[in-house]
Amino acid sequence: MYSSTSFSHLPEVIKNLLIINCLLFLATVSLENYGINLTSLLGLHQFQSPNFRPYQLITHFFMHGSLTHLFFNMFALWMFGKTLENVWGPKRFLIYYMTTALGAALLHLLVSQYQIVDLSNNFPRFLELAKDGLYNTGNETSLRLTQLVNTPTVGASGAVFGILLAFGMLFPNTLLYVYFAIPIKAKYFVLMYGILELYLGLSNNPADNVAHFAHLGGMIFGFILLKYWQKNNRQFY
Repeated sequence: MYSSTSFSHLPEVIKNLLIINCLLFLATVSLENYGINLTSLLGLHQFQSPNFRPYQLITHFFMHGSLTHLFFNMFALWMFGKTLENVWGPKRFLIYYMTTALGAALLHLLVSQYQIVDLSNNFPRFLELAKDGLYNTGNETSLRLTQLVNTPTVGASGAVFGILLAFGMLFPNTLLYVYFAIPIKAKYFVLMYGILELYLGLSNNPADNVAHFAHLGGMIFGFILLKYWQKNNRQFY
């Protein structure tokens, strides 16, 4: 357990994560004017994509698709993460953040690979088209394969959902106010969010541009790591 003499509203790791994410978003917007697509370079592509690079497993969760996407992720990171970092200390918080972010990417890739293999087994020609960024006009399977293979995934949402889970487990009875008006205990808020993400992920709506299984991955890997820490340190909670 990390002991701190004072509670910081902007602890060190949170501060640096906010800075990095905001700077990369500004760079993304600025470099578009020069024909440089940072989202394509740093976003996480599927293995079948010619744009896939191993470093994207790390860089994608410092990238965001819009100002709204960035704002809500960074707000949640600050709101819930500052308490965790003050309790755990910077080292443990950073380990947790990186573990949940990578866990989110892993589950997202596994689910996406399952979908790609499932679709391409019956239509192998469509997979070849998808690798070239093409699709058979009017064919939903071909279009879906192209989306899965070539759409980069960006955002810190997986890590943020992991942080939300940790907050709910460490401070289960803390009241959160939905829309700043409706009080709900943190443990129930986390449970409801997890169920909603599972439902939306299983719905598999092609028009839904949200990586729901990445969110679940952040929560699952966060839960595993918390339980491991709890088992090896009874004073953890």
